[in-house]
Amino acid sequence: MIVEIECLPRPYGEPGAPYSFVEAAIRVIQESGLKYEVSALGTTFEGEPDEAWRVAREAHEACLAAGAESVLTIVKFSQSRMPNPPTMESLTAKFRDGGSS
Repeated sequence: MIVEIECLPRPYGEPGAPYSFVEAAIRVIQESGLKYEVSALGTTFEGEPDEAWRVAREAHEACLAAGAESVLTIVKFSQSRMPNPPTMESLTAKFRDGGSS
């Protein structure tokens, strides 16, 4: 399963650490052991469905645990029953190597 998640805590962080609540969500994903990639507007990760759902929920809740007053989380889940389902790498490789694939 591939997941793209964007956590939008209110506020984003604290004075002196303006994105600390967002970073708390990213830390959950980093510590999960799943393959992930942080981008400017969200984080994509992949793993088995049960683990992916758990990590998405924990990332959302991490914003509140870090001190956010509220959080709105936008999540996309992609799951396939195909024998060789798409991966983050297979979906983005041709854009990473200059378009030669």
